[in-house]
Amino acid sequence: MRKEENKPAELERKITMGSLFDGIGGFPLAAVRNGIEPVWASEIEAFPIAVTKLRFPQMQHVGDITKLDRAKLTPVDIVSLLESQGETVKRSGKEYEWRDGSAKVTLRGNLWFHQYDREGGDAIDFMKRFYNMEYSDAVLYLTGGSMEKLCKRPEQEQDYPELVLPERNDNMRRVFAYLTKQRGIDRSVVEAFAHHGMIYESAKYHNVVFVGYDREGRPRHANLRGTGHESTFKGNAPNSNPAYSFHWYGSSSALYLFEAPIDLMSYLSLHPEDWRENSYAAACSVSDRVLFQMLEDNRNISQVCICFDSDEPGQSAARRIDNKLFTMGIKSQILVPNQKDWNEDLLCLKSESEAMEPCQSIGL
Repeated sequence: MRKEENKPAELERKITMGSLFDGIGGFPLAAVRNGIEPVWASEIEAFPIAVTKLRFPQMQHVGDITKLDRAKLTPVDIVSLLESQGETVKRSGKEYEWRDGSAKVTLRGNLWFHQYDREGGDAIDFMKRFYNMEYSDAVLYLTGGSMEKLCKRPEQEQDYPELVLPERNDNMRRVFAYLTKQRGIDRSVVEAFAHHGMIYESAKYHNVVFVGYDREGRPRHANLRGTGHESTFKGNAPNSNPAYSFHWYGSSSALYLFEAPIDLMSYLSLHPEDWRENSYAAACSVSDRVLFQMLEDNRNISQVCICFDSDEPGQSAARRIDNKLFTMGIKSQILVPNQKDWNEDLLCLKSESEAMEPCQSIGL
């Protein structure tokens, strides 16, 4: 078995910089004295350029700042940038992870991808999105023209455009077959959500659509799942607000939080006793946005059961949310499925029950 050497992450990356309004190379000089490699500079005066070329012959000169093409510049490492700001970044395989609130952002070199919002870009886009910078300010900062400490954009409610739901099919035969036969969910549970307009079948692709509504009854979130036997499709409709993902309000003080709608419905199939009295939510991720929206909308909720998947990402998120609820004085506990998720628990139980059933005798 090959044993991986445990190197500190900072030794595996080399911090680089570009210098705008370079002059005679003041910023590159400061950079090399602090272990940073200057890779390019922007300057238009001939004499300063000649001085810098003499001091740093390996450094590329890219000319006029007003004519810079960012696609041709050596990229800026986002992980190094975040760590220089005191942010926590964790390795995940060949990539890195950073948290934007409760949402995961995947980092690879100068590229990033927001796992919930399903958008990403390069380092300049990162500065615009998370630090509220204009393009010119982002370029200036990333290329070494500013040494100020960054101020992260304050968290604020995103202005979501109106959600347009996928067109409904004229029946729900495929959705019912998928949820009850392939997923093993109790038919009465499916019927309850369908009756409230929270589940339907899309007309074009026959996906199951899980709809989340706000307190005024407006659809604000839609999670889609393919219903074919070989389909792996799943995702959220454009303009979905994660604070209103698939959820159910009950009259009791208990709320159960799941990763996915199918896990939620599987749990209800496993524990059908008076389930309508409690509140439930599926984050459609490992986010806590819908949880805290429900706590705000229903002050009667005083205890939370976090029912995320049993894998490391699910349990890590569950512990994070559990700790946050503790600081808020809200009672909480973590419920862990025996298998990877609650649907696997349900299917496993059904499989065991069928194996134990006696053979039916047929009279001749």
